[in-house]
Amino acid sequence: MTLPLSQPLVAFHVSTAAVSLLSGFLAMGLRKGSGWHAAAGNIFVVSMLCMSSSAAFMAAFMKPVAVNVLAGLLTFYLTATAWWAARRRDGATGIFDAAALLFILAVGAGGMMVGLAAANSPTGRIHQAPAAAYFVFASLALLCAVSDVRMLMRGGVVGAKRIARHLWRISFALLIATLSFYPGQAKLFPKSVRASSLMYLPHMFLVGSMLYWIYRVSIRRRIAIRARQHDTAGIGTLETIARAR
Repeated sequence: MTLPLSQPLVAFHVSTAAVSLLSGFLAMGLRKGSGWHAAAGNIFVVSMLCMSSSAAFMAAFMKPVAVNVLAGLLTFYLTATAWWAARRRDGATGIFDAAALLFILAVGAGGMMVGLAAANSPTGRIHQAPAAAYFVFASLALLCAVSDVRMLMRGGVVGAKRIARHLWRISFALLIATLSFYPGQAKLFPKSVRASSLMYLPHMFLVGSMLYWIYRVSIRRRIAIRARQHDTAGIGTLETIARAR
């Protein structure tokens, strides 16, 4: 049975997906910390939350595809927690973080259950998706839950760790969206395009950029730690303080 809102919801999903991809890659190319980067990032977050939630809803109630429900919920969670990490500069934790942990635990547990059901089915699939696909998304969700537990036990994350948390989560959310576009919608492209590797250039750029910025953040963190150690030992210099900044 097709719901009356199917056509408007599909149009909403497609339009927000297009905006999220464009704004996401635009934010990556803009100078970090600039007003333009923040503006593009805010557009990306809103559009991604709309896109992922509508995808999960359609996959659950309109055209059941369990693996797309998992992907949509995981993307929603990654986007929301990445935005929260960027927003909470003090690194404090609260109800939002506890709710996010419970949410992603439920997603991971549900994914594992569907994966086991798929593995034990005669075809080894549920909704045309193999058991391995469910286990991959469920494992990613549970790894995120482990990260959240560690953060809550530490009382939050600040400085370089907070920035790294924002970076890898927002980048991973964008990667899932990019993979959903291609090869997820590969049928929309001509065979000549599918036969080449050009459509995977954005994926490689995204992964490379994510690794580069996480590396830069880790270097800055090590410099800051060394500067504090020097200050504690009474041998801090203006040079080390300047480099830490």
